[in-house]
Amino acid sequence: MATPQISNRFDWTGWKMAERDGRTYETAVERLDQIIKRLDSGEAELRETLELCGEAKELVEYCAAELKAVDEGLKELRLDDLAESLAGASPDDPERADRD
Repeated sequence: MATPQISNRFDWTGWKMAERDGRTYETAVERLDQIIKRLDSGEAELRETLELCGEAKELVEYCAAELKAVDEGLKELRLDDLAESLAGASPDDPERADRD
């Protein structure tokens, strides 16, 4: 059974290329928004709904992992600032800017 063509549906070919080329948080969120709109429309048939929910689950997991990575990066930056302040250099210290 062929999947019905939907005008507001995301270009699946482009999405698969983005996966190979490295998807971004922003494209994942955009696709999630499209999925939510499709599901909210009430026009998706049962099989399509199942496929969209599976795809949405993968996207949510991807976004959660991206947010966790960014959070870890922010924590790391704060630890660097803390280490510098403990060593006697303030993060806003003009001499620090000269060293960077």
